[in-house]
Amino acid sequence: MEYYGKRNLYTFIDEEIKANQSSPPRLCLKSDCQISDHDHVPYSPSRSTTSTPNSNMYSLMPPPCPDSPWTLSPLQTPSPSLLHHCIASLRRQEGTIFSITVSRGLVFTGSESCLIRAWRQPDCTERGNLRASSGDVRAILAYGNILFTSHRDNKVRMWNINVSENFQAKKVNTLPKRSSFLIFPRTNTQKHKDCISCMAYFHAEGLLYTGSWDKTVKAWRVSDNRCVDSFVAHDDSVNAIVVNQEDGCVFSCSSDGCVKIWRRVYGQSSHTLTMTLKFQPSPVNALALNTSLNSCFLYSGSSDGLINFWEKEKMSSRYNHGGFLQGHRFAVLCLVAIEKLIFSGSEDTTIRVWRREEGSCFHECLAVMDAHRGPVRCLAASVETEKHVVKGFLVYSAGLDQTFKVWRVKVLPEEKKVGNIEGGDRIDTNIKISEYEMSPVLSPSWVGKKLQANHPFH
Repeated sequence: MEYYGKRNLYTFIDEEIKANQSSPPRLCLKSDCQISDHDHVPYSPSRSTTSTPNSNMYSLMPPPCPDSPWTLSPLQTPSPSLLHHCIASLRRQEGTIFSITVSRGLVFTGSESCLIRAWRQPDCTERGNLRASSGDVRAILAYGNILFTSHRDNKVRMWNINVSENFQAKKVNTLPKRSSFLIFPRTNTQKHKDCISCMAYFHAEGLLYTGSWDKTVKAWRVSDNRCVDSFVAHDDSVNAIVVNQEDGCVFSCSSDGCVKIWRRVYGQSSHTLTMTLKFQPSPVNALALNTSLNSCFLYSGSSDGLINFWEKEKMSSRYNHGGFLQGHRFAVLCLVAIEKLIFSGSEDTTIRVWRREEGSCFHECLAVMDAHRGPVRCLAASVETEKHVVKGFLVYSAGLDQTFKVWRVKVLPEEKKVGNIEGGDRIDTNIKISEYEMSPVLSPSWVGKKLQANHPFH
């Protein structure tokens, strides 16, 4: 299988959408069950002709918020053999969702529009929205009551969020600030020259890291809104950044196929490269860090469908390659690590749930969620508790099919699941391998283009 990158991916998406659109887009609200065979929806599976559903069926669905283009879709029936089920599905008309973040009981989504929407956990009732002058919210990050968003103008905006009963949000800063020398305008050297694709925040030092398609990483000191360091990190676009909150190490990945580890020079603001991790020529699209008292694992998702992982040595602090997780058919576009679980979203439209065995590098795939009708673009997850006891996990996903879904994941004790998971996973894998080419989940024309492509990603 050849390797592909994000610009090729969007080229396929744009071509598919243009091929299917014969009329201007309509601003109508529809649920999954209301979309007819004549509606042009990218990646929609073929449907058999059925009779028109009874109108009483729709009266059971809650009406959409008058200020929102979202509407609830019918809930999927949970399968008794799986550890998850979809509790809400929302279809939008504002374009692709590029980023999701969770903080203090709220879920924030950023998309192609100029609105950043806030949703209440876990039912995804809309709480409000933030309006920015520039759209295309490519990256979004929340910490406490501060929300960071990156926009089309290659700038970052900081918002102060009030999560009380009456949701309020106020823009407090823009990074970098506009130059005060209006008489002699000059190029702002602190500004990224291309799209800001990812962000990470180091809590202890108050440093915001931004990665861009211009191949650079910048460090911003939030206290005085200054760019304290800027360096060329990769030979191609930077796709993801994560920070180890324990020691301040910064991890970046790129379409050049590398994962790099950076550390701040002692007593200074500059950063130095400490390690380069590269095990395949494929573009690396996503990173996730899983830390605990006894271990630290770094995960990277690449366009060959693999998830490589490295374990940190306690004595030397080096990261040793531990292996890879194999299962996705196309590129891995997003990763989330929480507790012992790793969630991976892929271009093959699925989300896989992996669990690492305590005290070892062994991982098992607990479930495969047939999530969307298009590539899964972004993920977020949080722990769901009741009276300080962990009940499970809430997972939020968005795909290029313009839907936003909420999943409830419950993990049973390992001794009760090992036998069932192994047997179920073997059956599921065999079915997927034998029936993949005729799967109705993917648009046939898009799959054909994907398999015939012969030029690399940007």
